[in-house]
Amino acid sequence: MVRFIEMAPDAPVAHGLLTEYFAARAEVFPGGGYRPTYPDPSVFVAPDGVFLVIEDEGAAAGARRPVGCGGIRRIPDGPAGVRYEVKHLYLDPSTRGRGWGRLLLDELERRARTWGAAQLVLDTHHTLEAAGGLYASAGFEPIAPYNDNPNATRWYGKALG
Repeated sequence: MVRFIEMAPDAPVAHGLLTEYFAARAEVFPGGGYRPTYPDPSVFVAPDGVFLVIEDEGAAAGARRPVGCGGIRRIPDGPAGVRYEVKHLYLDPSTRGRGWGRLLLDELERRARTWGAAQLVLDTHHTLEAAGGLYASAGFEPIAPYNDNPNATRWYGKALG
């Protein structure tokens, strides 16, 4: 069982999860050139965005444990209208395979729809094969690059209709 908590990305728990994520990416990034950028908390304030921490409610002795994070932020509108970008979707490796990444992505999509989004977009790196599989299974399709993120090699979009 999981629950989502809205939190600023610079809050200690969220910052710790982002630090884990960035360290894991840097460790395996081709050529050692990964450049982490901690997000600006001001872009994750509703209705222009939200940052969520996912907690494992099934931890021993009723203790809750933060196990992942992710957010959406509004970016300039695209041809279809209002766009939100998925950022920093991360789950602790010990939790993978439970479907929690999909739950988190679905919750972010739900919130984007609530705020009138016509499209969700994201960028990723081709070495993140599991992430690419998650995005494809959630209905994301390859799109032309919409930014110049030096850590990205693939860009995806999903029409929300």
